[in-house]
Amino acid sequence: MNRIPLKRQEDIGLSPYELKFRGQHRSQEVQMTLFNIDAEEVMEKEVHSVDELEKYHDKHIWMNIDGLHNEMLMSDLAKRLQIPSEILSDVMEPGTRPQIEEFDNGLFLSIKMMQFDESLNQVSIDNFSIILIDNWIITFQEEPNCLFNPVKERLIKHANRFRELGTDYLAFSLLDVVIDNYIFILGVLGEKIEDEDNKMVLNPNRETLKILNLFKRQLSDLGRYIKPAKEMISILVRMESDVIAKRNYKHFKELHDNINQAVELLDYYHGVLYDGLNLYHSSMSTRLNDIMALLTIFSVVFIPLSFIVGVYGMNFENMPELHMPNGYFIIWGVMILIAATMLLYFKWKKWF
Repeated sequence: MNRIPLKRQEDIGLSPYELKFRGQHRSQEVQMTLFNIDAEEVMEKEVHSVDELEKYHDKHIWMNIDGLHNEMLMSDLAKRLQIPSEILSDVMEPGTRPQIEEFDNGLFLSIKMMQFDESLNQVSIDNFSIILIDNWIITFQEEPNCLFNPVKERLIKHANRFRELGTDYLAFSLLDVVIDNYIFILGVLGEKIEDEDNKMVLNPNRETLKILNLFKRQLSDLGRYIKPAKEMISILVRMESDVIAKRNYKHFKELHDNINQAVELLDYYHGVLYDGLNLYHSSMSTRLNDIMALLTIFSVVFIPLSFIVGVYGMNFENMPELHMPNGYFIIWGVMILIAATMLLYFKWKKWF
């Protein structure tokens, strides 16, 4: 799991309009990739400068930018596409929480995207921003990844559908992939949580407790990003924006259902974890109580025996039993009888 991005000291007091990268460099070069949806054959094309965008100004375009640290490029984008500087300033701050903001000629969305690395058994979290403006959709990622490859394949195969429904439908498709990954990752973690919970039921031990505590921390980290994303999607569904066509609002309502499912899964597995942890503590308390009850029973059994030994351990001369030939064996018999009687009584009372 990625560490929570913290505000750096040098970023304190910066103007919200200043185009300054406020994160850690996760890619060496900024890559711009462009898809011309109006073309007969949609192809992935790499763009090297903002000036190349001039010939696409009246087209339906998806432009993806990997890397947020090129401040000059962001400034050129702001001028060329007339994007407010405060919007791009939010884009350049990866630590920002999921949000939505409408501006004069477009819409800005920010959400956390997650990917599960099976080899490392870890979840990576990156900031993902979308700007919808006119017929353009511009997406920003901290570094290149393959999360949106299925959308790219659909765009190439079914260009007509995307051309008909517009770039706002493409925005829905990208957000849908992000939220589906939430559900997938929660499902993967959930299976592991339930396996460990079953182990805890059969045999509570410290090793399983450590694993459950680790999953608890991971779920808390995921919830820190998924629940604000739910708020953002809820606002998106309720708002009426000129950027989103009415025919596509039904698709965004699907996003709302999916993010609700993700939050429900998150809460459910939180409950499973807490039940497992409570089971462990209850088992430990019960085990401790059983041990204390057993020790108490042995202590109670030895009280009368200690009394007898104490009485006949006194060094008085006038103690007739001390001169009996079989006194030692008689005392042993009495002590064994007392101990056996007490143990049988405790057993009959079901105290152990």
